[in-house]
Amino acid sequence: MNKKVVHIILVFAALLNFSLVLGQKDSLEVNIDNSKVLPLHFSDDLSEKYNGSEFYYDTTEAETQNYLARFLNWIFRGIQDMFGVQISPEMAKLIETLIYILLICIAIYIIVKALAGKDAVSFFRKKNTLVAPIPISEEHIEKINLDELIKNALKEKNYRLAIRYMYLKALQDLSIKNFIDYHFEKTNTDYYREISDITLKQNFNRVSYLYDYIWYGKFDLDEASFINAKQSFDQLNQNINTLG
Repeated sequence: MNKKVVHIILVFAALLNFSLVLGQKDSLEVNIDNSKVLPLHFSDDLSEKYNGSEFYYDTTEAETQNYLARFLNWIFRGIQDMFGVQISPEMAKLIETLIYILLICIAIYIIVKALAGKDAVSFFRKKNTLVAPIPISEEHIEKINLDELIKNALKEKNYRLAIRYMYLKALQDLSIKNFIDYHFEKTNTDYYREISDITLKQNFNRVSYLYDYIWYGKFDLDEASFINAKQSFDQLNQNINTLG
């Protein structure tokens, strides 16, 4: 078939189809619904019909809720189903917050107990920060009855304070025996330099280290640790008496 004839047939078919579409568009009619609109009414027992845990929308469950929040929601729904008591979202949030605080406190207690290696309750108890009730900066150390103070501290099992008094007693004895020239503003290093005997210097250096570590480091001594530290003070006292 001649190509020109084919092209004429295709163009004629396209024009015919286009005319049919225009004719359908001109004959299109729109129907208007004039029927009366009647309002719908809900039944009176709607609240009773749709009551239950599956219709509880105050708290939204989502994938972002943790296990504790989901567990609490389950508890609250159970309370509502069994007793008819509905927990408000504000009250539910408050209960959840209190539980978080309780869990944090328990976690801190466990961590402190593990690190402290002793009763964690005593860790939070206010430590005895009593400083030796003697006016060292105003009164010369030779006038103080340190033996009585040591005795009272040991009677109260305040071993840290006992170490404080025992160190002052060592300074008192060294001053009386003229190994040092006591003054409340001097440091341990000053007294160390004043002592001429090598052995006595070593003993004094040892008790000075223990005193600084226990007293200023606020190390809470038990009886066994006190007995161990006391041996160094006894050795110093023995050396003072031997040389003096």
